[in-house]
Amino acid sequence: MSTVALAGCSPESEASGKPTQITMLVLGDKPTNGHLEAMLAKLNKKLTKEANATLDLFYVEWADWQTQYNVQLLSGDDNVDLITTATDWLFAWENAGKGAFLPLDEEMLKANAPKTWEQVNADGHWDLTKLDGKIYFIPEDNYTQYTNHGMFYRGDWATKAGIPNGTITSFEQFTTYFQWVKKNVPDAYPWDVAGANEAALTGYLQGHTDNQTIQQISAGNYYPFQTTESDPNTVTSWYMEGDELLQAAQLAKKWNDIGVWREDALNYDGQTREEFYAGLSGADQHHTQTFVTQVVHNMNEKQPGSDPKFFYFGQENGNVFKDILTHGAMAVNATSKNPEKALQVYDILRNDKEAYMLLNFGIEGTDYVLTDDGKLGYPAGYDSSTDALGSNFWAGRMDEFEPDKVTDAPNKWDLYKELDGVAKDYPYSTLVVNKDAIDPTLAAMGGVLSEYIPQLQYGKFDDPAAAIAEMRQKLKDAGYDDARASIQADLASWSKEHPQ
Repeated sequence: MSTVALAGCSPESEASGKPTQITMLVLGDKPTNGHLEAMLAKLNKKLTKEANATLDLFYVEWADWQTQYNVQLLSGDDNVDLITTATDWLFAWENAGKGAFLPLDEEMLKANAPKTWEQVNADGHWDLTKLDGKIYFIPEDNYTQYTNHGMFYRGDWATKAGIPNGTITSFEQFTTYFQWVKKNVPDAYPWDVAGANEAALTGYLQGHTDNQTIQQISAGNYYPFQTTESDPNTVTSWYMEGDELLQAAQLAKKWNDIGVWREDALNYDGQTREEFYAGLSGADQHHTQTFVTQVVHNMNEKQPGSDPKFFYFGQENGNVFKDILTHGAMAVNATSKNPEKALQVYDILRNDKEAYMLLNFGIEGTDYVLTDDGKLGYPAGYDSSTDALGSNFWAGRMDEFEPDKVTDAPNKWDLYKELDGVAKDYPYSTLVVNKDAIDPTLAAMGGVLSEYIPQLQYGKFDDPAAAIAEMRQKLKDAGYDDARASIQADLASWSKEHPQ
């Protein structure tokens, strides 16, 4: 990006005056190892020269991140300019509707983010970011990834457990694996898992139903509404209908009785992935992306011969979805004092290879090295657990600037190809739900779910059936039926223009 090109974007000369600080909100725990600051110092020399601007990062950390993220966005804070968002997990539609984001007209984008405008426009993706006809964010639409969840486990232990080829092919099969670990590796938890989550439930539910979660609607930490592939125009909930939740809870109870996780797992806040790397846990849970870019390498380094493997949720029945193109997106804060400058900086970060490499990978020779065959590697002694850059730029990554890494799983592209063969397109990318009428109900439902789901996940109810019946009644009392009807009306209206 030339200085001349940017100079024409703004009434003021880009080369004069004090550099404008642009602050970008990102998700994650702020790193403390000094690598981020060193990278920003170098990046900001470039940004100052090319846009008379500097970049700073504002972190919404993982502790209570959902609450803190939304509070920050609606606070009116004008010290943040760029906001990492997403329509599935970061409430983009809701926050756009509540006025957190600045509407971006075509001329503003063309003038201040011309390369981004051209690429997104050429691919026909601006419509994915419009609310009431206005563009509210920029999609991360040119980056290949899979963030569907699944279980990481050890193929060497699975083989010893008698599982054919050491490869788990159904969620229930983890019972055999966990029993073997419990009996034969006494220092390890079969699955060291921490805090309030529901992976032991959703891992089962996804592979035993054809439910499609409506990702735009959360109740606290939970996503209670789905349709089914067989009936995509009817809103339902696996928390409320069918026997599969009970079957999942009964399996979780069996695992708890075996001693799969620590007794105080719900209140534990330790680094369970580090326990997996240390050979003290038989399993872990996260994205495909995490597996192929981090886990395989770390396990091969730290547990040689462990043969790390991945069971993705929905593997049994192909109930898995491709990432939507707004799983990562960038918005401009409605109260930003420098929205044009913010877009200029974003355009450089996304489209200038030197800036992109700095922001995403750090300083060559310190944070990464490039091999003779063009792969991205790491300096001798590098440990991602302590040396990671942590810039977490998840709202503008580009395939053309993403080198394969020496730490990528050797079968990374094979796994992507396998998923491409079965994964479905998420059908509701542009569905906007009117939350105003149901927000209080969703909050009340979130309270009920947070009372029951973690206990069901960890198998702590002596009678799961009774607990589920009680939960379902409380959800009804909280207004589930009214919320479902409201969402159903929104879906029906949207479906007229987007027939399934």
